[in-house]
Amino acid sequence: MLRFLRLKMDTKSIIYENVKEEYELFGGRGLIAKILNDEVNPKCDALSRENKLILCGGLLNGTLAPNCGRLSVGGKSPLTGGIKEANVGGTAARILGKLMLKAIIVENKPPDNEWFILRIDADKTELLPAGKYVGLNNYALAERLREDFGEQISIISIGTAGERGYRNSTVQVTDMEGRPSRAAGRGGLGAVMGSKGLKAIVLNATGSADTEYADREKFKAAVKNYTVAIKADPVSGQVFPALGTAALVNMVNALGALPTKNYSNGKWDKAENIGGEKLVEIQSTRGGGTGHICMPGCVVSCSNIYNDANGNYLTSGFEYETIALNGSNCGIDSLDTIARIDRLCDDLGIDTIETGGTIAVCMEAGQIQFGDGEGAIKLIQEMMDGTDFGKVLGQGTELTGKYLGVSRIPTVKGQNMAAYDPRGLKGTGVTYATSPMGADHTAGNTVGNPTVDPYKKEGQVDLSTNLQVAMATIDSLGICLMAALGPMANPESIGYLCAMMSGKYGGQWESDRFFGIGVQTIALEKAFNNAAGFTTRDNKLPDFMYREVLPSSGAVFDFTEQELEMAIPF
Repeated sequence: MLRFLRLKMDTKSIIYENVKEEYELFGGRGLIAKILNDEVNPKCDALSRENKLILCGGLLNGTLAPNCGRLSVGGKSPLTGGIKEANVGGTAARILGKLMLKAIIVENKPPDNEWFILRIDADKTELLPAGKYVGLNNYALAERLREDFGEQISIISIGTAGERGYRNSTVQVTDMEGRPSRAAGRGGLGAVMGSKGLKAIVLNATGSADTEYADREKFKAAVKNYTVAIKADPVSGQVFPALGTAALVNMVNALGALPTKNYSNGKWDKAENIGGEKLVEIQSTRGGGTGHICMPGCVVSCSNIYNDANGNYLTSGFEYETIALNGSNCGIDSLDTIARIDRLCDDLGIDTIETGGTIAVCMEAGQIQFGDGEGAIKLIQEMMDGTDFGKVLGQGTELTGKYLGVSRIPTVKGQNMAAYDPRGLKGTGVTYATSPMGADHTAGNTVGNPTVDPYKKEGQVDLSTNLQVAMATIDSLGICLMAALGPMANPESIGYLCAMMSGKYGGQWESDRFFGIGVQTIALEKAFNNAAGFTTRDNKLPDFMYREVLPSSGAVFDFTEQELEMAIPF
C-alpha cells in the first residue's frame, strides 16, 4: 500500500501515513496542487515554516509505463509568490515507487538553523545531521554522499544557492550515473528545501515496486502499444534521440521565435553554432554524444553527454532551454562556454533558464557586453561566492533587472520566460500569460503545431487551453514531456494512455475522464493563486512585448486582457 512520509523538521519526527482514498487519483503535479490547497496558507511567506515542500511521483510511477519516472517537486514559489510544481528526470522517482511512497511532505523548520539529511532505505528511515555537508555544491556533495552511503543511492539535493535562499535555486536529482545533472529548475524550490534545513534526501532500494494492477495484462498491452507509438513518432523516435532537444535551436530560429539578445529579436545569424547538429559534430571527436537516458524506463533517449575539449565529462542533459537562454539570448555562440554555464548552474543549484535571463538583463544594463561568455561565467561565480551583487543575481531576472534599471525585463509572474519569444509563437505567449505557474515552457507549448498560424491570434486561446490541460495531465501521470508531445496528438495513443489508467486503477477511462485530471489540476492551481492574491491582471506578458515589434515576425503580442481571460476557463 502506498504511503505518505511526513517529515516534521521542528520536532525531527518521521511519520508514515496510509494514503486516504480521496488522494488515490492524484499524482505528480495534481497531487501537489491538492496538498497545497488542503494544507498550506496561500498567503504565507514561501520561505516560512508555513510553506511545505512536496516531492512525489506521478500516477504511473512504479509501473511498467515508459518514461514515467518523473519526480514532481512543489510548494509555494518564492520566485512567483504562487503555486509551483517543477518536475525532473533522474532516478529518484522510480526509487520512491520501489519504497511504496506516494509523497514526501516536509513541514516546518528545525530549531537553531540545523541542517539534516533524510535517508530512506527499504528497512530504515532516519534524519541525520548534515553539518559536514553544508557549504558543498551539488557535484562535491553527490561524491561525498556516494562515498558515505554507497554507489547505488539516488540523491535529491540543493547546492549553496538553496542554502542561501536564492529565489532562482533548484532541487537537483542524480542521473543514471549518479551525477546531479537533473534539475527541478523553475520557481526557486531549492530555497524552500533550504528553508526547511534539508540539505539532501538519500534514497536506496533494490528490486521492483510492489505495484498493484486492476488488470495487469491490459496494462502491459497498453504499454507495448504506447511504446511503439513513441518510437514511431518522427520527433520522439528519431530527431530527439539523434540530436537531443538542442534540435529545436535551428527550428525555433527559422520560426523567428529564438530569444536573441534579451528578447530583442527572434532570429540570430549564429544560431547554427549552438544547434543540435553542431553539438553532435563537436562531441563526435570527444567521446560524448546523444542518445543518453536520464531515467529508468526511458525509450526516447533525448539526453546527452557533453565532454570538454580534453574529452572529460563536463555536463549532461544539455537541453534546448539552457542553450537558447544562455546562448542566443546572451549573444554567446560557443557551446563549450554554454556547457560550462550549465555545469556551474547544476553545481550551485540554480535554474539555467532564470540564469540566462538574469545574465541578459545584466548585458542590457551594460554590466558586461552581449557575447561576453567569460563575463557571464564571472557573474555566476559571484553567485557562488555570495558577493553582494551575487546575492542580487540569485534572486532572479525580475529583481536584478529592476535593481539595474532595465526596462526590458522578460518575466511573467516574476519568472523568466522560456526560450520561445511569444511575438513569434503567440499560442505559447497565451500559455505564458495564463498558466498558474508563470512562463513555463512545459505548461502548454504550441511550437510545431500545424493547426494554427503561429504569428496570428486566431485559434491560439483554444490551442493553449487544450495544451495546458494535456500537459497538466501528463505531469500528473509522471510521464516525460518528450515521450508525450508527438503521441498525444494521436487519438489512438490517447486511447493507450486511457487503457493504462484502466489497467492500473480499474474502471472505464475515456478521453474526457483522462483529461479531467488536467482540468482538475489547473482549477486547483488557480484556486491557490487566487487565494494568494493573484487576479486576472497578473495574467499578462511584460509591457515591452505589447509595444516592441519583434523584427523576425513583424509582430507584437496583441492579446487583450479580455481575450486572455478566455483561456483555461475553469
